[in-house]
Amino acid sequence: MISKQTIKYIRSLGVKKYRDEAQCFLAEGPKVVGDLLPLMHCKALYATEDYLRNTDPQLLAYAEAVETVKTAELERISQLRQPHEVVAVFEKPADDAALSELAQLPDNALCLLLDTVQDPGNVGTIVRIADWFGIEHVFATPDTADVFSPKVVQATMGALGRVKVHYVEAVAFLEQMSGETPVYGTFLDGKSIYAEQLDKCGLIVMGNEGNGISTAVSQRVTHRLLIPPYMSGRPTVESLNVAIATAIVCSEFRRNG
Repeated sequence: MISKQTIKYIRSLGVKKYRDEAQCFLAEGPKVVGDLLPLMHCKALYATEDYLRNTDPQLLAYAEAVETVKTAELERISQLRQPHEVVAVFEKPADDAALSELAQLPDNALCLLLDTVQDPGNVGTIVRIADWFGIEHVFATPDTADVFSPKVVQATMGALGRVKVHYVEAVAFLEQMSGETPVYGTFLDGKSIYAEQLDKCGLIVMGNEGNGISTAVSQRVTHRLLIPPYMSGRPTVESLNVAIATAIVCSEFRRNG
């Protein structure tokens, strides 16, 4: 049986303040937990008998501690409305690289920068998209949704173990980058992405759901791109969801690369 103190601790990890203090986060469900176990340090795993019986023991061996719980106990520690067999506590990966070091990454690889993307579902989906398209580093402004929040972790579907997310002050980060590194951004007045020459390396900036890319960041964008609607002049929605736009942009970069 899980102690009240342990339940309180696990529940507290739903709040950023306590995640930062503990340097830990929660993952839930067989898919997400199973993908993260070989990739990140699991401090404790709480699961039903059915999950433990049907899971490879070699996978469970990655967890520092494993505890069998009843469904009622799982409901008490879960952040989900409908718990999915297993809840795990993982250590947040260290991110102590200097800003100057991080700023060199877009010189040699395609990277993303999220400028105040605030919806947890969007952030998690973008991390998942980055994983699909082989983008290993995503940068995010401090007011972007916390990638270790339960909703974001759930939306990444395990991609968080392969994609490193770095929180940076956008302007300072961009100023540290080489002046020759291309910085791409999506704008309603940009040039069609389908007609532009796209580099294999560089930084793609995706902006806030309602306001797009901030003025300070847009001033440092070197290539303004547009995802044009299918039929020019036809009434349509004002813009695309930022996660969907990210998928289209990443796909076009990889198609060209």
